[in-house]
Amino acid sequence: MARIWKFGSDVDTDQIVPGRYAPYMRPNEDVGNAAFIEANPLFNQQAVPGDIIVAENNFGCGSSREYAVTALCRRQVGVIIAKSFARIFYRNAVNLGLVLVEAPQVVDQLSDGDICVLDLDQNRILIRDKELVLPEISPFARAIVEAGGLVAYIQRHGFLPGE
Repeated sequence: MARIWKFGSDVDTDQIVPGRYAPYMRPNEDVGNAAFIEANPLFNQQAVPGDIIVAENNFGCGSSREYAVTALCRRQVGVIIAKSFARIFYRNAVNLGLVLVEAPQVVDQLSDGDICVLDLDQNRILIRDKELVLPEISPFARAIVEAGGLVAYIQRHGFLPGE
């Protein structure tokens, strides 16, 4: 079972991890502990591995801060489902092994605090006695994410998917 944490549009990387919590500012702290520390303190205090972030448009906009994705990876977010993602955030997420799904039709059917079952193998969410179908993750992105990120994929296979 996973909890839904719902956010609005234009959630930027400064909201995900404020700059003063950047790894180079606090080298002895886990950046995962700063995830949404100001934008949603309840997420920071209560989110557990496997929980799901749901957002409106343009999630991850703003500065190209890889550590914003790293923080969510360290929190072991199960998936982020949004109507759309900032391109650089999307690339950083795939490269670091975080699952993202663009699913505008699903976002409107999920509310903050909902409890659901995520089944990425079958591309679905089971919630309130119904099944919501997620778009399929591209084979390229899925291969990288399943390996644990781009570096892990290349270390394991010696090449990029599709080469």
